[in-house]
Amino acid sequence: MNEFAAMMLAAAVAFGLTVLLGFPLIPWLRKLKIGQTILDIGPKWHKAKQGIPTMGGIMIALGSIAAMIAVVLADTAMSGTLVTGGKHAGNAAANALQTKLWSGVLMAVAFGLVGFLDDYVKVVKKQNKGLSIRQKTLAQIVVTGAYLLSLYLAAGGNPTMFLPFFGDFSEVKMGFFFWIFGAVVLYATTNAVNLTDGIDGLCATVTTTVALALAVIAVMRGLFGFGVAASALAGACIGFLVWNWNPAKIIMGDTGSMFLGGMVAALAYALDVPWILLLVGLIYVIEGLSDVIQIGYFRATGGKRVFKMAPIHHHFEMSGWGEKKIVRVFTLANLLGCAAGIAVLYWGGYSI
Repeated sequence: MNEFAAMMLAAAVAFGLTVLLGFPLIPWLRKLKIGQTILDIGPKWHKAKQGIPTMGGIMIALGSIAAMIAVVLADTAMSGTLVTGGKHAGNAAANALQTKLWSGVLMAVAFGLVGFLDDYVKVVKKQNKGLSIRQKTLAQIVVTGAYLLSLYLAAGGNPTMFLPFFGDFSEVKMGFFFWIFGAVVLYATTNAVNLTDGIDGLCATVTTTVALALAVIAVMRGLFGFGVAASALAGACIGFLVWNWNPAKIIMGDTGSMFLGGMVAALAYALDVPWILLLVGLIYVIEGLSDVIQIGYFRATGGKRVFKMAPIHHHFEMSGWGEKKIVRVFTLANLLGCAAGIAVLYWGGYSI
């Protein structure tokens, strides 16, 4: 199968499946009364969102994974090598590439399940805070450890990472730093993406730009299997926006945001550039830092705040910005981060 056709097909199938899933899922969630609970600490006008079906991330996960599997199976039936081939798969064994792809998908699903449990406790068990921080962190540690172990074994115990401007495709051996760095990246990414999911359409729109950037990066290395996965993720996010654009008919919940965090981290790791999330995930970084700064400053000063409310999209809401304006501005900012990330890799010796 032609590589670019495969990527476009994955995006189209994921888009179509995600849109179609909304028709049975939204009425079913309404029937079960699985609706969003709005806390009193949030903007008062968010009370209008009370009861909107949540756990919509199920649509994104099913749509993207089904599309990815369908395209890979179709390619295999045509004797193609989307996952294990490519112009610059390097000397990596086919099973290592397969591991990077499918262990990443499993990791994202596992994070999504943690988010699902959090949503379930909030909505079904009527416990507004969901899982405790300790419970959620412990679950994330277990998933992170299993995923990093799979990458470590796939790399033959010698994991590496690409750094730009150090010669022709410089791979730096990570050693023990691999575990520390990986734990930080995965924990920070999943939680930052979770924080980005605070207003209609924001997380899905920003993640669409991240996924498209990762698809471009995959093409730069000729690793089209990962390009298919990124394209499917972008297609599913766009399909979800059909239902999630303001005013939203469904909310992705932690089920979706944690799955998305896992997927973008998995793709960045599969492409050997996990640090690129600092650029292509610029809004994730800003959202996460705004929350850390707010909490840290609040505790250090005995109650003072830097922002009117954190994470930062709520600050702009409290300053009079509408949800659609925030989504447009934040998405544009993230596109600039994506362009910067791609440029750094291109000029830094990553592209073939």
